[in-house]
Amino acid sequence: MSGAPREKMAPGQSAQKSEGASRFCAPELLRPMDRRTYCVYNQTRECFLCLGVTPADTVLARLKGLIGRLKLKLDEGLWVVPSQGVHTLGVLFPLDLIYLDENHRVIHVIEHFPRFRIAPLRIQAASVLELPTHTIYSSQTQPGDQLIICAVEEIESRFSHGTVARFESQAQ
Repeated sequence: MSGAPREKMAPGQSAQKSEGASRFCAPELLRPMDRRTYCVYNQTRECFLCLGVTPADTVLARLKGLIGRLKLKLDEGLWVVPSQGVHTLGVLFPLDLIYLDENHRVIHVIEHFPRFRIAPLRIQAASVLELPTHTIYSSQTQPGDQLIICAVEEIESRFSHGTVARFESQAQ
């Protein structure tokens, strides 16, 4: 839920700073979080991992993460971006963690990561997906798999226009 801040932004995130920001608070903290939800599709295994991933793409959102939530629904998740590692301090349930590089290729997975722990850092990671337990097992997601992360509104058009197939040829 917290990661080392870097300059990269999540898709759809604006580079414009909030106007009227106090000199005592960074504009990134004041910018409202993008409320769109994203779908995560494992192109390698041809299956969906999650249909309701929320980006944690501001300092405040990364700090809060899943802290205080009683549980994570089966089709919910958090996409911590940018991040090279997360923690579950204050999180009341275990998680599956998927570390991704800049191109959304899986570089590391951790199944059933316990609560109140600090996950290992992966220097090559650009983001981390926090998903309900058993997501990795049920999807058979492994390092090297190519994921597609896109807005819910875009997923139908990506499949109907064959964009998913084009991603596959570009990834190789």
